[in-house]
Amino acid sequence: MRRAFALTTALALTFGASTLSAQAKANFAGTWTVVADPNAPAPQPGRGGGGMLGQGATITQDAKTLTITRQGPNGEIKSSYNLDGSESKNSVMGRGGQAMETTSLGKWDGNKFVVTTSQSFNGNAFTSTTTLWLDANGNLVVENERPGRDGGAPTKSTQTYKKS
Repeated sequence: MRRAFALTTALALTFGASTLSAQAKANFAGTWTVVADPNAPAPQPGRGGGGMLGQGATITQDAKTLTITRQGPNGEIKSSYNLDGSESKNSVMGRGGQAMETTSLGKWDGNKFVVTTSQSFNGNAFTSTTTLWLDANGNLVVENERPGRDGGAPTKSTQTYKKS
């Protein structure tokens, strides 16, 4: 009887621990600086390198939103994303200084936060995906996937950031 009780207790504790860890959401709050990869190609002009975070950014996060603030070529860029899967709207400067409105949907995939953003520029609509997660060392990993130019294959880039 004791053996069955011990086995049942061990299984319950294991299940409970795995359920808690599966429910834990990452907290990305902090000031992050890009980790230089000597093997990576140089950032493309006008792209800022690193996509959503550029060369570095400050992230604030509460129960409802994740807000990223970074410096762009024309000043501060601030974007907010709802953590509950509802639409978020942000305005970004496109080529030639033309403002573009983006619509994003953020959702949790385990401890990763996935942001799918739709936008239109000069009548061309496209969607990009950015995934954020913390690696085993506590570094922020940001993976961007964008449509290819002129209908080509999508481009994917991954950038790692350390907390300052």
